[in-house]
Amino acid sequence: MRVSDSTTLSLPIRNLLGLIFIICTGLFAYFNIVERLNNLETADKLQQQDLLEASAQKPIDQEQFMLIEYMSGQLEKHQKLLDQNIHTGVMLEQFEKEIEKLKKDVEKLKDATRDIKFSNGNGAH
Repeated sequence: MRVSDSTTLSLPIRNLLGLIFIICTGLFAYFNIVERLNNLETADKLQQQDLLEASAQKPIDQEQFMLIEYMSGQLEKHQKLLDQNIHTGVMLEQFEKEIEKLKKDVEKLKDATRDIKFSNGNGAH
């Protein structure tokens, strides 16, 4: 079979219209898919750009972060002082108990000394 520009092809019109319809439907579907992909890529790029802009620190954010860092340092200092004061408070309570015990011991010694004076006859009472 030889094919040339003068070769004739007989095709029923129904089949020709069916082929044209299938080709047009395929083209329409292809272009819709390409358009959808373009829309998704554009949305992705815009979202990435928004994330980059949101992650960039503005001067007011930097100032707030510096203030938070400074305040956390102050809090740590105050916590150390508080811990020391608690330790000091415990020590003071212990010392108060020891002082009370020493006072009682001194009173006992005073009483013993008075008893010694009176028993030796030096006391005029």
